[in-house]
Amino acid sequence: MDLYQLRIVRELSELGSLSAVAARLSVTTSAVSQQLRGLQDEMGEQLVVKSGRNLVLNEAGRALAAAAVQVLASMSDAEQSVQRHFSDGRGEVTVAALHSAALAIFPKLLGRMDAESGPRVICSDTDVTVDTFARLVADVDLVIAHRLPWGNPWPASIAVTPLVFEPLDVAMQSGHRLAGATEVQPADLVNEEWISVQESFPLASALHALGAAAGATLRVRHRLNEFPIVVSLVAAGQGVALLPRYMGNPDAHPGVVLTPLAGIEIGRQIDILSRPEVLRKESAIAVIAAIRDVLSVPASERVPGTGQVGY
Repeated sequence: MDLYQLRIVRELSELGSLSAVAARLSVTTSAVSQQLRGLQDEMGEQLVVKSGRNLVLNEAGRALAAAAVQVLASMSDAEQSVQRHFSDGRGEVTVAALHSAALAIFPKLLGRMDAESGPRVICSDTDVTVDTFARLVADVDLVIAHRLPWGNPWPASIAVTPLVFEPLDVAMQSGHRLAGATEVQPADLVNEEWISVQESFPLASALHALGAAAGATLRVRHRLNEFPIVVSLVAAGQGVALLPRYMGNPDAHPGVVLTPLAGIEIGRQIDILSRPEVLRKESAIAVIAAIRDVLSVPASERVPGTGQVGY
């Protein structure tokens, strides 16, 4: 077997169909199928089975896919060992982030890298459902993603560098009846009209959890994913919202206050996702360290660690 065949098995494990693997590798589906047949013939083992109209990995195939992750990471180690003789760690690193994290991190990160003559960072933003974040690591070195603690964990095949647990507070107009409180009880919020994110996005279930704590279904009037728009509507008295304490950008409008919840802790976990082999790159490690340094978050909220497989 060769590394290309191992990559096909790994991609099939993650993507679940030959056509998706072909699209990822920019080849035809028949070319992918031919490589799989050759690998099966060489090994004398079936690696795939039919599932509806798709071919998926069987138990042996899944075992090989798990091993492929380690083999490809080891090959990356070998390549990096050679490259370190010719590189000072100032290579190019691509970083994608959810919008609120991009706003909070990117300007400071790029300034830091420029000042230190560090790696050349290429930034992009992303607004995706929680199950899509992990798939972005195939095309981007580092993905700054978020999820709720009670949601599904990130896939075990990717590396996770925890960044911060960010509480969600209640954003309300400065003239709201509860605006002067040091904290607010969930039961005090049941009659409010709410501004939430789209239902399939990570923070949507946070409002469900708050409603469960209050013993009521909260009334959602508006669904908006962009926090600056949410803040402007809250300032106009058009509802209340759950906003991240540090990256929700409430300071952009003086007519909005954030009030912590009482008796319940609701927040999001922000992590850096990558493929395991990316964490062998000196340039990527430097960028991760810089991201940690530029976070405007109290030390008590930060999560220690430099990276782990799974989460």
